[in-house]
Amino acid sequence: MHGLHLTADLHDCRCETRWLVDAPMLGAACVKAVEAAGLQVVGTLFHAFPASPQGPGGVTATVLLAESHLCVHTWPEQRGATLDVYVCNFGADHSAKARALMGALEALFVAGRVERHALQRGAIAAEAVAS
Repeated sequence: MHGLHLTADLHDCRCETRWLVDAPMLGAACVKAVEAAGLQVVGTLFHAFPASPQGPGGVTATVLLAESHLCVHTWPEQRGATLDVYVCNFGADHSAKARALMGALEALFVAGRVERHALQRGAIAAEAVAS
């Protein structure tokens, strides 16, 4: 149950618009990044949302990993995206691979500003064990 959960909120993305709106293309890039990081894909779902009065529809790209998951959501009308990478560290520490995957995805979107968070999941504090 121990693992690393990384998130990033990307603002002012200067990438080509297609990365924010083209579900198959973004999905393929996600799979390629997962494999390059040394993680194992076990399933995928890539969904494009319809355009709205605010602009083109965004994309949700989800890659189910043997180690856990990757999820990307885009907001082309805001030139933004959110990234979510979680790896379970059952049997081996996949933290470096998660960080490599996150780095590759951040590079794809060329964000002007990034808010990053990392959470160690499943860690039990000594105080919690005593109670």
